[in-house]
Amino acid sequence: MPLDPRISEIELVNQCIQQDRTAQRNLFEKYKKAMFNTSYRILNDHEHANDALQEAFIEVFRDLKTFRMESTLGAWIKIIVVRKSILKFKSEQRFEIYDQRQHDQGAEWPSDLTGEYLDKAIRSLPIGYRTVFTLIEIEGYSHKEVAEILGISEGTSKSQLYHSKKLLQEKLKDIYKA
Repeated sequence: MPLDPRISEIELVNQCIQQDRTAQRNLFEKYKKAMFNTSYRILNDHEHANDALQEAFIEVFRDLKTFRMESTLGAWIKIIVVRKSILKFKSEQRFEIYDQRQHDQGAEWPSDLTGEYLDKAIRSLPIGYRTVFTLIEIEGYSHKEVAEILGISEGTSKSQLYHSKKLLQEKLKDIYKA
């Protein structure tokens, strides 16, 4: 059943809090694609991204009564999805030591870079690099926020971003050669 455009976000939230299954389905349908894409960018695995999405929406529906409307509902859900996705790979984290000198160097990108090539290169990054790159460059989080979400220092976040960009440069060169 498609979401009734006349229902406001506040009404939808209130209906979900009242355990209205139709409203819950509508909320899930409204956000599932964008939230799956966020999770998939982090995990690079359909099955794990679906698992994280399911776990996130369980938490969303359980904790919706705590949503204070200080941000958009989508932003609030995205934070939960990101955290659940990160929990999926927490045991596989590989972070390198931060070196300020390396961080200050820029990265260069091919002038004819397409989204398809970039997406392929991002998905091939090691999980720690991919996660930090996705959270900062795609999702717009700050190094401070990423550090809090991942339980790492801001310096490690900066280092991971730097190394991810350098590795992306190498991978893009390889992809363009192929």
